[in-house]
Amino acid sequence: MDITALILIITFFILLFLNVPISVCIGLATLSALILHIDFTPAATTIAQQMAGGIDSFALLAIPFFILSGLIMGRGGIAKRLIECAMALIGTLPGGLALVNVMSCMLFGAISGSAVAATSAIGSFMVPEMKKHGYDENFSAAVTAAAATTGMLIPPSNILIIYAIASGGVSIAALFVAGYVPGILVGLALMVVCSVYAIRKGYPVSERLPLKVALKKILAAVPSLFLVFIIIGGIIGGVFTATEAGAIAVLYALILSSAIYKEIDYKELPSILLKACETTAIVMLIIGASSAMSWLLSYAHIPQTISTFFLELSDNPIVVLLLINLILILVGAFIDMTPAVLIFTPIFLPVAQDFGMSPIQFGIMIVLNLSIGLVSPPVGSVLFVSCAVAKTSIHKIIKPMIPLYLVMFAVLMLVTYVPAISEALPRFIGLIK
Repeated sequence: MDITALILIITFFILLFLNVPISVCIGLATLSALILHIDFTPAATTIAQQMAGGIDSFALLAIPFFILSGLIMGRGGIAKRLIECAMALIGTLPGGLALVNVMSCMLFGAISGSAVAATSAIGSFMVPEMKKHGYDENFSAAVTAAAATTGMLIPPSNILIIYAIASGGVSIAALFVAGYVPGILVGLALMVVCSVYAIRKGYPVSERLPLKVALKKILAAVPSLFLVFIIIGGIIGGVFTATEAGAIAVLYALILSSAIYKEIDYKELPSILLKACETTAIVMLIIGASSAMSWLLSYAHIPQTISTFFLELSDNPIVVLLLINLILILVGAFIDMTPAVLIFTPIFLPVAQDFGMSPIQFGIMIVLNLSIGLVSPPVGSVLFVSCAVAKTSIHKIIKPMIPLYLVMFAVLMLVTYVPAISEALPRFIGLIK
């Protein structure tokens, strides 16, 4: 192994296991590897320049807007209305409350673009409700965590924007549309597990709501769901860019939450804005540090070395793509999604393209793969949030997570080896040829 890569990996993981913040781990590891080639002062200057250049992107302006809109939605009563809508639609099926949990997380994740927000907003209501009706709290927490990750695929999704930049300019609109089918497939697979589990455990089925009440609850959620149509329709139709869509999402969420649903008082806005600024600062620091590391990898010709290694290892795309997925699953268990996408996209995308995979398909594959990492110990942030909401522990939630991991991995394999799952919808719309 190249000495640069070796120093980079060793330094990074030592700092990571010492609980150093991930952005600092990446920055210091990059600096320690770069000083092998140049002196300390120019190395530090180069890293600072690369970090500044890494966040100097118009497309990245969409991220703070979507973060802010997600926070507004989380406090704006939108989660409650989506849960009631899901209950009216599928609450009477076997394992109804678990299915409602999955569907609500999918809807809220799609609107907010945040798996953590979906876990917190939906889980804080659904986990106690499921427990009250006899569901095991660990199973409830596991379902919430797994379902919340669908928001990483179903647009608008911040991580797809980050991948578009890391890949060198893949169409954000095409990525957004490509995420629908895989995201829905993950949700449906989780629902199958929930139904089987509920039938085996004999969990009760919810009572059917009167038609008039059900229609009322569905209609109450329509304004929330309409946001998705505005954002995606506007981007696909060329009415506005993804960045402009983020600003529109903030305005729409604010009007909906404060003027229509009347759940947010204007006095709450400063605290919401402060939280959005804190989250944005963390994300941008991670992006900047990861951009510096990606530059160093390219400077040391590490992507080319790894690409050559895979090509020499096997000429079978099934074997190589499976190996890439296994590596990414391991990476996702230790590294947060944003730095993982920024660091490993330049490494593995050329390999995948050599075996005939398009950048669109690879983008959906890596995001779905790393979504599994969001619910995997020891670093899975969504898993920790779900445990906190359910007031349980990681070791108790792992057992009910196992069948959910398996179906998520099964969908990942479909996405990896069946290009149409990712590409058919954007091709039909005309976003890709």
